[in-house]
Order: sequence, then structure tokens, then C-alpha cells
Amino acid sequence: MARHESDREDLIREAIALIRRTELVVGGFSEAITIGFRSNGAMSVFVGQDPVYQFDATGRLRRAYVGGSLYRSQHSTLAKLDRVRTPEQTILQRRDLNAAELQSFRTAMCECLSKLQTALTDGRFQRLRSIPENADLIPEIQRVLASIDRDDDWLSDEIRSRK
Repeated sequence: MARHESDREDLIREAIALIRRTELVVGGFSEAITIGFRSNGAMSVFVGQDPVYQFDATGRLRRAYVGGSLYRSQHSTLAKLDRVRTPEQTILQRRDLNAAELQSFRTAMCECLSKLQTALTDGRFQRLRSIPENADLIPEIQRVLASIDRDDDWLSDEIRSRK
């Protein structure tokens, strides 16, 4: 994710933590989608710059960037982190989502990922670039997307703050 909201990253070039990644034009989406995998198999989905969903190696949500807000898994809910800027500093204000907000977040995420899954299954996409260059990541992406949509245990373990 970009350091500043106005930044536009070239994720294929810059997201080196995603050792296998692909950039797609997908039917039904107005922006290119970049999907990649870390060395441990964890998948990240970037629909343009927002929304972004990052999963752990088992397909559970670790963190997200949606509607200009950062979200971090707390195992049983999500913490919403909003940037508050003053002339002197930037502060992240944290608030845990209540049950209704959590369900709304999950519904929106699942709708987005289901729309992506359907377009991939129907062949309504074009690969723009990939690393490695000729990698066909679509079967693996489809497998992970299918597991995310069905899994009731959808949040990863709590992400600890850095000390």
C-alpha cells in the first residue's frame, strides 16, 4: 500500500514481498487488479489501490485497506485504524469494529472476492504482467478465493503491535 493516499504504486515492480504476482484487467472492475503470494503462500489482492485484502497462508484475513482506512485482524474482530494528521505528526486512531460493522465489512469483502472469482472462472480477464513472467497463478488464486468465501473462521490471529 502506498505511504500516502495519493501515491500510485506499480505493484508488479515494487511489491517484492509478493514473490509471485500478476496484474489483471478483470471484467466488472474499473481498475487493474494485482494479486500476489508471499513465500509462505499468503495471498494479497489489490483492486487498484483500494480495496486491498491481505490474507495469511491459510486464507484468513490479516489486514485490509478499504475506504481509506486500515484494518488489522484481532482474531475475533477487526481493528479500524484511521490516520489523524496534525502539522506536527500523524497518529493512528484505533477502534474495534462491533458485530454489525464486522458483518458489513465481511459481506462487502466477500461480494468483491466472489465477483473476482466469477470473472476468473468465466475467463473474463486479461493478464497484463506477471512475476515470474510466464506464471499462471489463476488456478491457485481461484483455490484461495474459494476457501476464503466458505470459511467461517475468516480472521487470522491477532497481529501484534511493533514495539
